Amino acid sequence: MPIVQAVSSKHILASGFAALMICGLAETAQSETPAQPPAPTQNPAAAPQDAPTGPVENQPSQAAPDETAPATVLPETSVQAPKQAARRPKQKPRAVAREAGPPPQAPLSPEAQAEARIAAKNAIFDQARSNIFTTAGTTSDTISHGAIQDLPQGDNATIEKVLLQAPGVTQDSAANGSLHVRNDHANLQYRINGVLLPDGVTGFGSIFDTSFIGSMSLVTGALPAEYGLRTVGLVDITTRTDLFNNSGSVGMYGGSFGTVQPSFEYGGTFGNNCPATTTPGAYKAPASATDCFSGVQYYFTGRYLQNTVGIESATPTYNAFHDFSQQDRGFAYMSAFVDPTTRVSLIAGTATNNFQIPDRPGQPVGMMGSPPVMSAFGVTDFNSLLLNENQVENTQFSVLTVQKSYDGFDGQLSYFSRYNTLHFSPDPIGDLLINGVASDVTRTSLTNGLQGDGSYKLSNAHTLRAGFSFSGEQAFVGNTSLVEPVDFAGNPIDAPFNITDNVSKLGWLAGIYVQDEWKVTDKFTINTGLRFDQMDQFVSANQFSPRLSFAYKPFENTTFHAGYARYFTPPVLVEAAPTNLALFNNTTGAVSGQSSPVLPERSHYFDAGADQTFKFGCGSDGKGCSSLDLGVDAYYKIAQDLIDNGLFGQALVLDAFNYARGYNEGIEFKAKFTSGNFQAYGNLAIAQQRANDPVSNQYLFDNTTPLADLGGMTELQYLQTHFIYTDHNQFVTASAGALYQFCGRPATAAEMSGDHGFSWCGIKLSADAIYGSGLRNGDANISTVPPYTQVNFGIQREFLLPNDPKPMTIRLDVVNLFDRIYEIRDGTGIGVFAPQFGPRLGIYLGISKKI
Repeated sequence: MPIVQAVSSKHILASGFAALMICGLAETAQSETPAQPPAPTQNPAAAPQDAPTGPVENQPSQAAPDETAPATVLPETSVQAPKQAARRPKQKPRAVAREAGPPPQAPLSPEAQAEARIAAKNAIFDQARSNIFTTAGTTSDTISHGAIQDLPQGDNATIEKVLLQAPGVTQDSAANGSLHVRNDHANLQYRINGVLLPDGVTGFGSIFDTSFIGSMSLVTGALPAEYGLRTVGLVDITTRTDLFNNSGSVGMYGGSFGTVQPSFEYGGTFGNNCPATTTPGAYKAPASATDCFSGVQYYFTGRYLQNTVGIESATPTYNAFHDFSQQDRGFAYMSAFVDPTTRVSLIAGTATNNFQIPDRPGQPVGMMGSPPVMSAFGVTDFNSLLLNENQVENTQFSVLTVQKSYDGFDGQLSYFSRYNTLHFSPDPIGDLLINGVASDVTRTSLTNGLQGDGSYKLSNAHTLRAGFSFSGEQAFVGNTSLVEPVDFAGNPIDAPFNITDNVSKLGWLAGIYVQDEWKVTDKFTINTGLRFDQMDQFVSANQFSPRLSFAYKPFENTTFHAGYARYFTPPVLVEAAPTNLALFNNTTGAVSGQSSPVLPERSHYFDAGADQTFKFGCGSDGKGCSSLDLGVDAYYKIAQDLIDNGLFGQALVLDAFNYARGYNEGIEFKAKFTSGNFQAYGNLAIAQQRANDPVSNQYLFDNTTPLADLGGMTELQYLQTHFIYTDHNQFVTASAGALYQFCGRPATAAEMSGDHGFSWCGIKLSADAIYGSGLRNGDANISTVPPYTQVNFGIQREFLLPNDPKPMTIRLDVVNLFDRIYEIRDGTGIGVFAPQFGPRLGIYLGISKKI
């Protein structure tokens, strides 16, 4: 633990130093001569705009236009007026009753004009950053911050719950990773503003707060060469750009299961010394400003949550037993320009989560252990509802980025750091009697690294991209297990003692790539690339990985894509830590079998799809159309050393292993309809993942007890000779939702008071649903849990208070509207230790106010 404390101190000092660097720019950058930033280089082969499938935007988050971007300036046109016909006599105007509307907006103040100038400058650099990355030849579903707020629970929901509304995303318990994309276990990468957030320690709690997300894309398919390591999908997050005007909001949310969830956010700009313009709406800095610094943009968010359903209940009862949780998350962002072509930004986040582990009534004593434990410290009986297991998780991360945009080149260099710690505390007597072992588990991880990415427009047809990443991770896995000795006859002796098995490892990952995006015609794009990855962890390995994808857009609203990718996926370092099995010989914790090291996964990935948009009901000017977006995507994966993980003991931490061979295949359908203020979407995925023959950590699978339903073979024997469905395989997954908003604006104070009668303005109605045919269960995953459907509903109203231009919002959300009782896991299956049930009916109220 002293090592961990020292490492943590270095991490905190490094993050603090980076913050001081950004703040110091307000002093040092004032001596720079201002100039207009370069116009962003245009991506010659922009990724096709796939049909969105939730309340989503039409393009990936990196390419999404910034909400604060300046309006396009149209060229001047000369229009000759037609000859006038003879006029009819003027009619006397008649009085028409008008609906009360919002008050007219006042001209922008000098401070607001300064904020708009820097916002426009940042919008240019945000677009330049999108030139660095491409998702050509993939399928992408993007949801904006506003769309997240419109869903039931809004930004009070975790990022994992929001992702369940994307196609091919399956719900799982928090102990098993919360979700799966395309039936794979984990192997999902998160990027913030293009920078990969490194692996850490997997726990129950979410480390991200959705309130800081400006837009979020789930990108799947044959990923370009710039995306490596975690390749089943990319969660591409861009931070918000609408909080830099010295404003924010505060909110309170709560309801069923003792839920209390206050939150706040605030952002602004400081250090700006550029003169204000005198013409409203003219945001360009005056030419006389020869010594001008546009300031530092910043915002921060925070949220606290406590409830009595921290993780999924282990019983179908309405109230869980021993499931109290306290969680808090924070996020901060700062950026500034050091010269007209260079922007520096700092991102930092923190999460602290405390969980009680849910109890199950009626668990027998003396059934677990090898041999079973019948007595511990003289105690021979124990009520399983009195078990007191707890888990504490801490995460901190930071990213310092320098972005350059100059003369056709766009690039950024980032330093990133992530620190994680997880501590599982057992109930010594209860766990020993009920589970045969009481393990106190600690996992820590500190990762530091560099990532560089750049793009250069060689010609109108070719854009070259290249980059690298390099990181080192110091991991520690500590396991102190309370067991009992065994006599010569194989009987346990009531003299419990601890066995300590600690592992520490410094692991390295490095990757480099190059790729060319070739716009053959204005309708056909080819993206080719090659990357090389090297790992040096508990095993050393490397691979060259070619990538090839196509995008074809024969018509304005029709897009086809296809691609191939060779993938290389290292295991998560802390989950691959070896166990010294010999330490447990002649104890109740003894296990048999091999403990081969966990290997990297290598796979071939094929993907193809199409998207079609239908527009109808358009006005004479071609605007005001209703639209129907349809999409289909199919994939096939052939894997060697397929990585999987699971819970193989009383401590709810994941252990990794490999199957020798694995196959993953599926097809996804998506649809979205938009008409005026109404939106609806639906997704359907049909898929399966099969694998056989564990080739690492074989001791995790029983090889001593023949099972009748496996033809008299042990579990390990069956896996070695049969292809089985992985435990997280779900044949059918679906999601759907709808949103309707009245008026499209907040209600005025007069409308709220009823001066002009009842008004529907400011009201939004929303609903979403998920369906699952059931995850696998039983010996060797030979069956499934029953199918389920969960429907959620939300209603909110945004309105203005008297003499206050900043609105207030109240909302009512109902989770599991029909109180459907269903199991996510039933406690059986490979790597499944305990049952978990979906949420019961919950009613929540929220109020927030912009400040």
